[in-house]
Amino acid sequence: MQAEVAVTGLGLVTPAGHTAQANWAALCRGRSLARPDPELAGLPVDFSCQVTEFDAAAELGRSLARRADRFVHFALVAARRAVADARLDPASWPAERVGVVLGVGSNCLSTYVTEFGHLGAGRSERVSPLALPRSVPNMAAGEVAIDLGAQGPNFTTSSACASGATAIGVARDLLRSGTCDIVLAGGSESGRSRMTATCFTRMRALSRRRERPELASRPFDAARDGFVLGEGAAVLVLERLAHARGRGAAVQALLRGYGAGSDARHPVAPDPTGAGAARAVRAALRDGACAARDVGLVNAHGTSTLLSDAAEAAALASVFGDRVPPVTAAKGVIGHALGGAGAIQAAYTVLALRHGLVPPVANFEAGDGEHRLDVVAARPRPVSASAGISCSFGFGGQNAVLLFSTA
Repeated sequence: MQAEVAVTGLGLVTPAGHTAQANWAALCRGRSLARPDPELAGLPVDFSCQVTEFDAAAELGRSLARRADRFVHFALVAARRAVADARLDPASWPAERVGVVLGVGSNCLSTYVTEFGHLGAGRSERVSPLALPRSVPNMAAGEVAIDLGAQGPNFTTSSACASGATAIGVARDLLRSGTCDIVLAGGSESGRSRMTATCFTRMRALSRRRERPELASRPFDAARDGFVLGEGAAVLVLERLAHARGRGAAVQALLRGYGAGSDARHPVAPDPTGAGAARAVRAALRDGACAARDVGLVNAHGTSTLLSDAAEAAALASVFGDRVPPVTAAKGVIGHALGGAGAIQAAYTVLALRHGLVPPVANFEAGDGEHRLDVVAARPRPVSASAGISCSFGFGGQNAVLLFSTA
């Protein structure tokens, strides 16, 4: 029998706040945090969901803040808070048995835009020697390990918008194999660079509701027209259940199952039948020895794009039939944190199980298409759920699903 894996700490830095409590309160209010973004001024899509009141220098010190990009700042602060929440002391833990696995879809691109500008203008001497190490995706995990003294396996997973969920699934395997006793797992990204916004705009993936950005992100709603860029990080402290109990840790949830796979169909468009996503959901349930009828809530990928939401609805209908559990989708409130989104959703799923509530989907008024879901809207819905799934899907047909249960 495989060892059970416990969640013993959570750290969050998102547009909804810098603590789990602030994030949960904002989710339950169910109002979008999108607004005009000065970084994107003058672009066709000039709004986003932003992490506010975040002072990297105050949090991390000037030297560390200067050498790292924004997605690394978020990862560092989220990891510190997760470790504190788990009541772990990096000064005394078995460092070589502590791993770090973080999902990052890309870097911020902001650094590269600036430095390539210097290069393109013939000013190579002005390119910063920090440009490369401050911006490559693996530095999120690397800087966390340096900061906390975690000497175990250390790497970044990159599976587009499923990256954070993939990281948590891989971290679970490190614990089950006995390679690590503790893994800090999650994801981080900032999608608010002008290049990122331009690329997604050219792909027609972003909502164009410039006049009312607070109404732009509307997962599964019939009037959806694209997603809203976001940013943020979440880190979960994972341990084998026996290890957590042995040190007297409070167990917040169990990571019961993980399912992953590929559509193997198209570079950016999901399989419209949802077949690949459905396979990942079934794999997570099978891995966790959980029947579909035992799942009490779904934290959906829910990007607010026409194709992705329709494919996800088809996948859920395929797995659950006419008994799809209550569905929530955090991107309606906080936007899309890209590679960090799956980890943030995972943390939110843990919180939903702990509180026995499913937060509402912002801006949801009415569904469309053949597969109508039980989307929670307007106010949180109490549930007596002992298990919930968190779904993450990304470009390249990447599918990753996590199954959590109450402890």
